[in-house]
Amino acid sequence: MYEIIEGFLEALRLIITLDPDVMAISLRSIIVSFTATIFASLIAVPLGGVIYFGSFPGKKSLINLIQTLYSLPTVIVGLLIFLLLSRVGPFGFLRLLFTPTAMIIAQTVLILPIMIGLTISALSGVDPIIRDTLRSLGATRFQFLANTMKEAKFAILAAVALGFGRAISEVGAAILVGGNIMASSFSSSTRVLTTAISLETSMGNISQSIALGIVLLAIALVVNFVITTVQHR
Repeated sequence: MYEIIEGFLEALRLIITLDPDVMAISLRSIIVSFTATIFASLIAVPLGGVIYFGSFPGKKSLINLIQTLYSLPTVIVGLLIFLLLSRVGPFGFLRLLFTPTAMIIAQTVLILPIMIGLTISALSGVDPIIRDTLRSLGATRFQFLANTMKEAKFAILAAVALGFGRAISEVGAAILVGGNIMASSFSSSTRVLTTAISLETSMGNISQSIALGIVLLAIALVVNFVITTVQHR
């Protein structure tokens, strides 16, 4: 019990003194996850709109498949990206394996189904009266789509925040395609909060693990606060 208390005290010291290793790992984790969320948003929001407003055979089955992929294991995503980027894979010539770019790709793939599905749910929650009003006023297709998306913007923003939370908290894909490398160069390192916590705990560096865990928890709380605020609005 004493070792745990001592670990918490040392963790607080590392955070308060802005320990370089803790700050670097935290910043890298935020940058990788934020970049993945941006890329996923640029794909998921328009694609979710196309699926929701579109009329095509198998639409319901496609939506069910997307919702099933919400629980897609991170290690499966990591394995898929690893095979694609490995030396014998089709994109091995890009030499992206064990780089932050590979981690961004993996996290983007991981959160895409969640953000697409939540975008569809957000659009389905728009009051039908609004859609009928737009049609009766003679809105063009673009105006109809733009205004409907605008009505659902807060729910879509919540989907983006949830995607970021999912990305920054995953560990399986990050280890497989990133390798948990701590290099002298910030851009060459692939150690993020979740992988660092796993490594430091296995090495017995409890205080370092707790410090990184507190930072990760703080980020998760901020994301949750954003989601709650958006939902209330």
